[in-house]
Amino acid sequence: MKRFLAMLHARNLEFIRDRAALGWNLIFPVLLVIGFAMIFSNENRELYKVGVLGEGNHPFLESRYVQFIPLDDKAKAIIKVERHQIDLLLSHPEKYYWINSTSPNGYVVEKMLIASGGEQLSKGTVSGKELRYIDWVIPGILGMNMMFSALFGIGFVLVRYRKNGVLKRLKGTPLTITEFILAQIFSRLALIVTVSVLVYISCDIVLDFAMHGSYLLLLLVWILGAFSLIAMGLLVAARLHSDEVAGGIVNVLSWPMMLLSGVWFSLEGAPDWIKFSADLLPLTHVVEAARSIMLDGAGITEIGNHLLFLVIMTLVFLVIGVKTFRWE
Repeated sequence: MKRFLAMLHARNLEFIRDRAALGWNLIFPVLLVIGFAMIFSNENRELYKVGVLGEGNHPFLESRYVQFIPLDDKAKAIIKVERHQIDLLLSHPEKYYWINSTSPNGYVVEKMLIASGGEQLSKGTVSGKELRYIDWVIPGILGMNMMFSALFGIGFVLVRYRKNGVLKRLKGTPLTITEFILAQIFSRLALIVTVSVLVYISCDIVLDFAMHGSYLLLLLVWILGAFSLIAMGLLVAARLHSDEVAGGIVNVLSWPMMLLSGVWFSLEGAPDWIKFSADLLPLTHVVEAARSIMLDGAGITEIGNHLLFLVIMTLVFLVIGVKTFRWE
């Protein structure tokens, strides 16, 4: 325990004394959140998404530049309208449609629906607190910041240690591989969770995010998510000794997660193989679980599958990382 605590203390001091890295981890996500809040305050995307319940032949379905997405669950479909995942929901059996009154795209698509004529439809708006784009995107931004901090903070740093001979010196001490790795993991875990909490609180004071669930459950998601991403970074650091190769592998791991994990946009309507690929990425489950808690008020049973996946992936990454790790 003394060896573990000594290594943990040394790693924390190293990060705190690196003022550039510390400032980047604190300031960058805050600026990113505020920037997106300003840019998308009057969002106007070119591609429209319309959810469709049941089967029918309304003339609106022939509209160009509109993506029609078949849906089965009415309750979940209405939530998608509230969360801006789809711009309008059309129900053929009920001859009814729903829009979000704060969505610019929903307003345009409704005009297209009315102009298309056809059968008379009744209108409904989503209930509850209406959501902004920044409410939807903030879990993705925090998750992305976790990902970069975990992969670069573990994978890149340990490779640099190996290249500079630090690991070779540590090998000559009583410190074991398990103690060294755990110290690195818990140091980075404490940093990521602390930064995420500070960023969330500071931005929430200014932007007043939507939060319908439990803060403790959201914290649990962040802890498990950070743990899983850190363990993934350990795989990069297990044997590599080249900064260039490590940086390339980290980018190979991070870019698919940034694009496919629902950070910036919803994958609703995407091909099944893309959704399947996204479900294999830890960041997807972090973002979806956090978003469900914040926007839908989901409890632990609703996000249990995401938590289970994160735990399993963490254990797999840790076992492989510890077994393959080498000092030199």
